[in-house]
Amino acid sequence: MNAEPHVVIEESPHKDSAGARHATADFLSQYCPWVDGDAVLLVVAELVANAMRHTAGWWRLHLTAGQDTLVVEIDDSSPLPPVPREPDFAGGGGFGWHMVLRLASRVEVRPLPYGKRVQATWMRPVSVRTAC
Repeated sequence: MNAEPHVVIEESPHKDSAGARHATADFLSQYCPWVDGDAVLLVVAELVANAMRHTAGWWRLHLTAGQDTLVVEIDDSSPLPPVPREPDFAGGGGFGWHMVLRLASRVEVRPLPYGKRVQATWMRPVSVRTAC
């Protein structure tokens, strides 16, 4: 894999969550075949859905691949950080943020002048690093 990072940007309102998942899947197959693609797609779907549900409606997806990392960033217009909720097994939700925290290697939320950035990072497993 090229040591230079690669970036894909998907933005609303021009794209929906399906477009974000499709762009992510294409990006992963080309630049990050080592990552658990299902886990990344779940995180992207959850972060985009949260941005659509809990903000003024716009969001921006950044995907960056380094030699041993994948970084997914979602910027949105809300300054409020995600809040974990008690999961509601009767259909009321509350699972998404917990899922994001478990599936990514690291998750950070950073304030921006126009809202916030949620950043999820995956590290290439050591066993895959030595095999390449």
